[in-house]
Amino acid sequence: VQLQASGGGLVQPGGSLRLSCEVSGFTLSYYTIGWFRQAPGKEREGVSFISSRAGTEYYADSVKGRFTASRDAAKNSVSLQMNNLKTEDTAVYYCAAGIVYHSSDIYSPGWVDYWGQGTQVTVSS
Repeated sequence: VQLQASGGGLVQPGGSLRLSCEVSGFTLSYYTIGWFRQAPGKEREGVSFISSRAGTEYYADSVKGRFTASRDAAKNSVSLQMNNLKTEDTAVYYCAAGIVYHSSDIYSPGWVDYWGQGTQVTVSS
């Protein structure tokens, strides 16, 4: 199983970035998949997820209306379109996959079985 994340970079406040995570070794629809992020000195926090089967989307309050998750079954990949980026979005972003038994737990990393390598997102003027 491998999760390969890409798309991070440096952008000015108000700008956009698109993160991608290519998955190999399992079928996307069998797992909940999405993104956590970790800023220096802070705990890893859930950002956005797409549930297995139904494909329900979840967004942390801090990114609602600005970030959009999508899943491409044909490419076995997920993406995170990040618009109107803020300085507080600066963090290392990690792609993650696993089985979530209770949706209330989705923003904490305890359910994650597989992690991708992090990709740095820096929002700065």
